[in-house]
Amino acid sequence: MQHFKTLSAYLQYLGLPQPEHPMLSVFSAIGDGFLPCPKESSPPIINDCYTISFKKIVQGELNYGRTKYDFNNGALFFIAPRQVLQWDSSVVFEQKGFSINFHEDFIKGTELAHQIKKYGFFSYSANEALHLSPKEEKQIEAIVENIDLEYQNNQDEFSKEIIISQLSTLLKYANRFYERQFINRKALLNDLLEQFNQQLVNYFDSGQMQDKGIPSIEQIAERLSVSQRYLSDTLKKETGKTSTEHLQFFLIDEAKNILLDPNKTISEVAYALGFEYPHYFSRLFKKKEGISPSVYRDKYKLN
Repeated sequence: MQHFKTLSAYLQYLGLPQPEHPMLSVFSAIGDGFLPCPKESSPPIINDCYTISFKKIVQGELNYGRTKYDFNNGALFFIAPRQVLQWDSSVVFEQKGFSINFHEDFIKGTELAHQIKKYGFFSYSANEALHLSPKEEKQIEAIVENIDLEYQNNQDEFSKEIIISQLSTLLKYANRFYERQFINRKALLNDLLEQFNQQLVNYFDSGQMQDKGIPSIEQIAERLSVSQRYLSDTLKKETGKTSTEHLQFFLIDEAKNILLDPNKTISEVAYALGFEYPHYFSRLFKKKEGISPSVYRDKYKLN
C-alpha cells in the first residue's frame, strides 16, 4: 500500500496542482470556475494529511452508515492522516465546492493540534459525511473564502496563524452541524440500537459467545457497516450510554436468565457468556446490580 508522507507527493499522485504552501493546499470553486479533477480511481492508499472536502453528487449513490442518500444538498467529508483511502469511477461529483488539505505538521504546536483529535467526524468512514442545509453551506463557504483569500495572498508572518484560526472556526461549525444531524436521525438511532442488540442475540444464540468470547465493539460495528467511533458517538449522544455499557446491559440481562437454572454453577454462567475468568463476570454483575450473582440467585429462590 502506498504511503504519501508529504502533501506534495499526495497531490502529485492525485494529478492535482502543486500547493502554494508545502503543507497546505486550498482548491475552491465556490463561485466561478471548477475544481480540478483527481484520479478517477485508486487502490488503497494512505497519507499524512487532513482533508476537508465539500462536494455534491450528480451521479450514483453514496451510503451514509447503512442508509442511502441522494445528496441533493452538499456533503462535507473529513479524512484524518493515515486513514485508508480507496475509490472508483462509479460516483461522479459536481466540480463545485472546495477541498482543503493540510499536513499534520502544519498545525503542530497549536491549540488546533489538540482540539482536532476530539472531533469524532475525522474518525468516520467516508460514507458518514456531514449533510449541510443551504444555509449551513453558506456559513461554511464564507469561512473557506477567507482561508482561500489568505492562501492566495503573499504569505507573511501572520498568514499561518490566521489560516489556522479559520480552520478552527470551520471545524467548530462542523461540530455544531453534526450535533444537529445526530438529533435529526433519532429514527436511524433506534434502528441502530435495535440492530446492535440483535447482533448480540444472534452471536449468543449461535454459541459463538461461549466459543469465541465476548465480541468487541469494533466487531459489532463492522457487522453493522459503521465505524466503531460512529457507533459509540451515536449511542452515547442519544441514550447517554456508551456502546460498551449497552454490551454490558445485554450480558447482565442474559446472566439473570441463566442464573435461574439451579444446575449451573456461577463459573458455568460466566463461561456461557464468554467471560474467560469467572471472577470478572462476578465483579461486573455486582457493579451493575449491587449484589453478587450467587446472592441474586438466592434472592430469586426466596421469591
